[in-house]
Amino acid sequence: MIDDDEMELRRLAIRRADMRIAFRSHLVAYAIVNAGLTAIYVATSFGHYFWPIWPMLGWGIGLGAHAAAVYMDGEGLRDRMIQQEFEKLRRSRPRPPL
Repeated sequence: MIDDDEMELRRLAIRRADMRIAFRSHLVAYAIVNAGLTAIYVATSFGHYFWPIWPMLGWGIGLGAHAAAVYMDGEGLRDRMIQQEFEKLRRSRPRPPL
């Protein structure tokens, strides 16, 4: 039988795997859409102002933020902050008389 700690670790592992899968989907969409925009640029106005740079940069900022949240242990930071707040609330709660 699986104990509560094992279930909590499994839940956390599933959540982190889902976050990585979501980021990879975001990255693939970014690559496909921007490749399409570049193809449109090449087919219509090659040699002129490279306008696809603006959606690439704008979306790239969002993609970078998503990557930071997934791979720079942003969730671990959140978990630590939740634990700290929980402990603070536990200490400040009035205790019932014995």
